Amino acid sequence: MTESGITYRDAGVDIDAGDELVERIKPMVRRTMRKEVLAGIGGFGALVEVPLDRYKRPVLVSGTDGVGTKLRLAIDTNRHDKIGIDLVAMCANDVAVSGAEPLFFLDYYATGKLRVDVAESVVRGIAAGCELAGAALVGGETAEMPGMYHGDDYDLAGFCVGVVERDRIIDGAQTAAGDVVLGLASSGPHSNGYSLIRKLVSVAGADDKTLVDGKTLFDRLLTPTRIYVKSMLALAAKVNVKGFAHITGGGITDNIPRVIPDGFEVVLQRKSWARDPVFDWLAAAGKVAAPEMYRTFNCGIGMVAVVAPADVDVALATLRGLGEQVSVIGALGRGSRGVVIEE
Repeated sequence: MTESGITYRDAGVDIDAGDELVERIKPMVRRTMRKEVLAGIGGFGALVEVPLDRYKRPVLVSGTDGVGTKLRLAIDTNRHDKIGIDLVAMCANDVAVSGAEPLFFLDYYATGKLRVDVAESVVRGIAAGCELAGAALVGGETAEMPGMYHGDDYDLAGFCVGVVERDRIIDGAQTAAGDVVLGLASSGPHSNGYSLIRKLVSVAGADDKTLVDGKTLFDRLLTPTRIYVKSMLALAAKVNVKGFAHITGGGITDNIPRVIPDGFEVVLQRKSWARDPVFDWLAAAGKVAAPEMYRTFNCGIGMVAVVAPADVDVALATLRGLGEQVSVIGALGRGSRGVVIEE
């Protein structure tokens, strides 16, 4: 308390710390800028021009998400520098599923006590993710809320807006029997299933020294979600993509049907793709049945693309040329079984 009475800082909110954070992140934000941004960080609202020079009938596509309880693992292991990449990935990949180019991204960071170094590290990851997605980081909110969060806990949310030409929207409507399913490799569990993951870690008594195929378990679990945006947009420019599916919560079996019309089913060949050994560790740690693994985790496939058989070779070459590990993992046919995975 000061001689003049109780201050906001006495109540647990440090405005100066918030101002310091803004100054620290400005250089990171500048690296993400696009020509469409008229005003970003610092104002009451960001101004972003719709790129009418490139779009005749632009449709805006929006997405919002968090990183689930992967955040709990990041906080508990004091690894804050990559979780921001996950935040961008979960939003931007979703936006790109429709064929949309991400334009801008905003974040929400809430905590009980603002630790500037930690927040800066998180935003550094967000900026890195925005660069990977091609989106401008135009703003956000840092909320210091004592009494709402305990200790060093913080929470994250992200918001992304993209644009797609109306007649270039990808929605699965052109799907036909015989279309081929391509699977783009994940970098690990991405940001889904971490409530189960954390339970399995506890059951197995694992810690930061636990190794999985020569790499620490926590390194594998905290590898950032892969951002597929630029590869997806390049593929859509090269061939007629019938559908994309981002493999997030609900795993392989629940996400692919979201972009497949009624009357179709997908048959996948499990042996057609490799997966990070962490999935085998997770399955063994809790004797998790295969169906539960497939509806909880991505199990090695982070993004799916559906193309016509005639476009497969070009699609594979395009994606591999952009650094993606991709393979033919199945096909579509008439039926009502959803997603069938043949071991």
